[in-house]
Amino acid sequence: VPTDMLLVRTTEKNGACYIRTDQLDGETDWKLRRAVSCTQKLQSDESLLTLHADVWAEKPKKDIYSFIGNFINNPDAHQDIESLNVDNMLWSNTVLASGTAIGLVLYTGPETRSVLNTNAPQTKVGRLDIEINRLAKVLCVLLILLSFLMIVLKGFHGLWYVYFIRFMLLFSAIIPISLRVNLDMAKTFYSIVIMRDKVFSS
Repeated sequence: VPTDMLLVRTTEKNGACYIRTDQLDGETDWKLRRAVSCTQKLQSDESLLTLHADVWAEKPKKDIYSFIGNFINNPDAHQDIESLNVDNMLWSNTVLASGTAIGLVLYTGPETRSVLNTNAPQTKVGRLDIEINRLAKVLCVLLILLSFLMIVLKGFHGLWYVYFIRFMLLFSAIIPISLRVNLDMAKTFYSIVIMRDKVFSS
């Protein structure tokens, strides 16, 4: 199924079809979907072209297990309103497992359930790395303040900004750049020791 569609007609006489949603939610069992009853009762597929109807659908959302909408047949005359739910929907990236189906596209592109449920991969960062980053920021601010304080004591005359850079270079040892390298080396050593530990392997 290329996009989120409302199932309006299927080759089965009872208006039912089955879909596989393993690529969407990981479940391998087939799920039953039913076509809109008033469109399934039409004599042929071509009758859909002359059908005058409106569809009301909810705003796009992530939940693939719920849907609220209405199918309004003959909106200008005697209205025949049929409520819609998730059993009437074919989500994108699902596979039609039985028969053939005709659907009305409701959501496309970034509004489909599959795209809304796609999350950007997050980078995992340990607590130790977070703490080191926080300390590095604090020390960086301290470095700037100390350099600015030395300029204030010396006085803003001449090429004071050159002296400011010099003071920053002199105080740059405040930020322990080698600490992160030492930690990475320690992590590598610890991982080798753990892999060779016979107690863990048993």
